[in-house]
Amino acid sequence: MQLLTTRHFRSATTPSRGTPAVKRPPVLPVLLAAAVLALSGCSSGGSSSSDARHPGGTVVRVPQNFPTIQQAVDVAHEGDTVLVDPGTYRESVRLTKPRVVLRGTDRNTVVLDGGLKLVNGITASGPGSVVENLTVHGYLANGVLFTGVTDEKLQQHGAGGSAYDPLDTVRFPPLQGFRAGNVTAYNNGLYGIYAFDARGGVIEDSYASGGADSGIYVGQCKPCDTLVRNNTVERNAVGVEITNASDNLTVVGNRITGNRVGVTVNSNDLEALAPQHGAVIAGNVVTDNNAADTPQQADGAWGIGIGIGGGTANQVQRNLVQGNRAAGVAVTDPPGHPASGNRIEGNRVTGNGTDLVLASVDPGNCFTGNQPAVQSPDGLETLAGCAVQGRTAPPFGRTSPVQSPPGVPFSQVPAPPAQPSLPDPSAPGRPATDLPGPVDAGAYPLPESADALPKH
Repeated sequence: MQLLTTRHFRSATTPSRGTPAVKRPPVLPVLLAAAVLALSGCSSGGSSSSDARHPGGTVVRVPQNFPTIQQAVDVAHEGDTVLVDPGTYRESVRLTKPRVVLRGTDRNTVVLDGGLKLVNGITASGPGSVVENLTVHGYLANGVLFTGVTDEKLQQHGAGGSAYDPLDTVRFPPLQGFRAGNVTAYNNGLYGIYAFDARGGVIEDSYASGGADSGIYVGQCKPCDTLVRNNTVERNAVGVEITNASDNLTVVGNRITGNRVGVTVNSNDLEALAPQHGAVIAGNVVTDNNAADTPQQADGAWGIGIGIGGGTANQVQRNLVQGNRAAGVAVTDPPGHPASGNRIEGNRVTGNGTDLVLASVDPGNCFTGNQPAVQSPDGLETLAGCAVQGRTAPPFGRTSPVQSPPGVPFSQVPAPPAQPSLPDPSAPGRPATDLPGPVDAGAYPLPESADALPKH
């Protein structure tokens, strides 16, 4: 049996300075080359229509008013909705103005296509930005990126861990207010939907697949004040990834299945704002994260449902975690960041290689009221029960041994089926202000089966 190590939970795009053993995925050399092309003007993200006349009202139409999305968002006023009709738009779009809503009239036929040449699909750095009811795919970095990073050169490098050592949070204060809703993001070279250096947001009712790193990523925010709910993430290297993202971060009611790894919660010093702290992961389906037809992450992890690598004071509650061949829920220590204060409670964790694994030196992690068959170390819920007084750290547990199969290029993951569109795309747009609002994680019960959550 192989000891679960922190490398299973590191992002493949985290800077590798000083850590030569960590390999980068093959996409990054292509990504950097594409960045050069993009900065040379090969991307269609620029616009020469900044002096164009606003059409009046609060809605700017594509292609009726402007032929490209970038031209429309450049002309839009604060609070406007940019409404995009069906078509394939081969451009990179940057939303820099506050409170602009970018919306497709049909989720499945309004398509931004990077053609495996452009870097980012939509980069939103304007406070209160909204992206909804469209599809974005084929970008070398991110499908949709919400970020406080306003340096265009850094954005072209993916605007995340691959560009910062670590992020300068004084130079780039977090984006305040964002929302992604009814977005389909597939076959993108890093992340499908990516919130980095951003807070006060919601990612909901969306679908992400074929992410070479992860489908949905929330990173480097404190407090995050962010809600991730009712999404489907499958066939990614990692389904949902949380790195150095702390406080008022809630991940509820998601279907996370058929990835290489389901959920990771990480702390590391290669990015800012470590250690990670205080996320709630509740009422999710996290099953069968052993898919071979997925992009292979550089760290090679495979078969893990929920992995906490150095996270602190997280609550993992009422999740259905089954069919993950290495481990269901595992808590482990990366260098310099012992996992502590994590509460694993009331989950159904069965049919995994090892259902519950604790490999941490800190006695503050606890497991109670779960439904596991296999625990490591043996008797884990007795040794580290949440009601046990004066707990001492038990012996290190181990995951079940698995062999990670070869992956596939992110561009070759099958495209998803059609996804539900907004019922009334002509309704007035709602900028992302005062989000996420009150969040009741307790309203998300333990799913009765893998099919209990609505499918997208």
